[in-house]
Amino acid sequence: MKSVITGIVLLLIVLWVHLTQGQSNSSFETVIGAVFSPDNSEAQNLIRYLLLPRSLIGVLAGIALGIAGTLLQTITRNPLASPTTLGVNSGAYFAVVAGAIFVPQQFAIAPGLFAFAGGLLAAGLVYVIATSVRVTPTRLVLAGVAVSLMLSAFTATLQLVYENETAGLFLWGAGSLVQTDWSGVRSALPQILAGSAIAILFIRLWDVLLLEDQTARSLGVKVQSARFFGVVVAVFLAAIVVSVVGAVGFVGLVAPHLVRLMGVRQHLFLLPGAAVWGAVLVISADVVAQQVATNVSELAAGSVTALIGAPFLIWLARRTSPSEGGAMNDSVGSLQSRSLPGSSLYLPYWGLMTIAIGLLLLALFSGVAFGQIRFSVLDVLQALEGNAFSQQVLFDLRLSRVLVAMLAGASLSVSGLLLQGVIRNPLAGPEIIGITSGAGLFALFVLILIPNAPVSLIPIAAMLGAFTTFAIVCVIAWRDGFDPGRLALVGIAISAFCAAGINLLVVSARLQVAQALVWLSGSTYARSWDELGQLVVFPVVLLPIAWLTARWLDLIALGDDLPKLLGVRLQQARLVLMSIAVMLAAASVATVGTLGFVGLLAPHATRLLVGNYHRQLIPLSALLGAILVVIADTIGRTILAPREIPSGLITAMIGTPYFLWLLWQNRDE
Repeated sequence: MKSVITGIVLLLIVLWVHLTQGQSNSSFETVIGAVFSPDNSEAQNLIRYLLLPRSLIGVLAGIALGIAGTLLQTITRNPLASPTTLGVNSGAYFAVVAGAIFVPQQFAIAPGLFAFAGGLLAAGLVYVIATSVRVTPTRLVLAGVAVSLMLSAFTATLQLVYENETAGLFLWGAGSLVQTDWSGVRSALPQILAGSAIAILFIRLWDVLLLEDQTARSLGVKVQSARFFGVVVAVFLAAIVVSVVGAVGFVGLVAPHLVRLMGVRQHLFLLPGAAVWGAVLVISADVVAQQVATNVSELAAGSVTALIGAPFLIWLARRTSPSEGGAMNDSVGSLQSRSLPGSSLYLPYWGLMTIAIGLLLLALFSGVAFGQIRFSVLDVLQALEGNAFSQQVLFDLRLSRVLVAMLAGASLSVSGLLLQGVIRNPLAGPEIIGITSGAGLFALFVLILIPNAPVSLIPIAAMLGAFTTFAIVCVIAWRDGFDPGRLALVGIAISAFCAAGINLLVVSARLQVAQALVWLSGSTYARSWDELGQLVVFPVVLLPIAWLTARWLDLIALGDDLPKLLGVRLQQARLVLMSIAVMLAAASVATVGTLGFVGLLAPHATRLLVGNYHRQLIPLSALLGAILVVIADTIGRTILAPREIPSGLITAMIGTPYFLWLLWQNRDE
């Protein structure tokens, strides 16, 4: 009870600050007058129609997310579960965007129903992928993050293709409490109250679900039905929030743990406490958002909650023990033996290389020839002979961006290969452990805040960001010996933190939604020979060095003892290899933005072809990464021409299903 009372007192304080800050700068008398004796003064109208709905919708969102997170953690017995980490928010948001585009009339009648359906489907997909003999915390969260990334890629694609229909959804989708009337409150209030009441009515059921399944069955509980019922209630509450204010991340993760840290375990006090503290978190985040927005523009409260929730996820990942849902060491570590297999093919290596080179040349030609204006082989030959128009399109516009795509793909692929080998972690791609997000944050910082900065400063900033985030991840994960599961979770948290920082920069710079999405997704759009010159030096210099150090990777794969016996200075070797990996990823991000999943997908595909000998892996991995990004670039600018889909969205649509397949293949280990 103490946690509830403390939370209510703190909620009243932050609500007061929330109502009196910013544009209103209202006194106590003005706020009380607006509530109990309203008139038509400008100050009271501002409070009554803008600030009060905003405050109340924030409280409702916090209550719903706090209860939803508590239920999901109880049902899954997973301290890392929440609407954010299990993909519910992303599924609901995707359904909202799709509904607003394709069936706007039906969507306007019941937006919550669309969000509920999307959230439920996402949660079901996560559970099916992660289910195994023992569903561990890390496996469930990794499946949730992968589903979230896939759905986010589809959502971003819809927002780019239907820019007019989704105008205003970028800020809202990040979790904005902005209200212009009472319609949002009127819609959400009865639904959230109903969902919360149902959750509280079944308090005893949630307590029983914390027991072993056999014990719960002996008490007459149908465990599977009860869990399904609880998931439906949790998804319903989270979906209503998404349909009204967008995806407010991490509140459902943090709020229940804040109450548990106060010693509360029974749901009789845990659910009300999580509801109150969820409201405190949301309103406090919006207070901070409005303080930042006073001198720039509106900032979504969801960006602030991500800045809070990401460090909290790191803390949870480090303290989660085998007793809390399963051994984290087993959850992903078992992937290593099966995701780094020997070759199952009988083609000789040079045969594979010849095929890969041929495919790359074909992809390059397709990238140059296809687009809004298509060219035949004859047209290309005429361009070589001096046709001015063909030369301009083919060589001045397309060839440079295709070569940039090739080098970026090769760089990211080898970066992922090196990281996976050094850390002996199949999930250690530059995208998963936060390197690309950190590089993107620092590069965007320079682009926005120093608009006249020399071009050479951008890759320097990207490398600084990549090294910074990678150092943070390594320091945090070092205690656990770079355990695959914990390392991936820490990287995911760092990526979420950097994504919130990027969102803050985008909003403060007042970028157009399309500009922001293109940068955040990764794109080769309008990349010229200047960008090619900026990028080319890194793979040309670093890829041969990586090939020369491949023997170190072969030895590291055998453990720490053998390399030392053979005279390899293990720490220095790891430092050199990781530095190469980080520089390759940072150079790519500085040129094409935060291109995702190439560093995870291409190395795994390469190992499936040639096994684990790194002098063979590095060249073939570079070729496959180059092919992937060139094809993604070509598809992105031809499938909906004249509109373009960023290459990063295409690679995410390809990469996330592969990541999900990887988890599915190892579900019983």
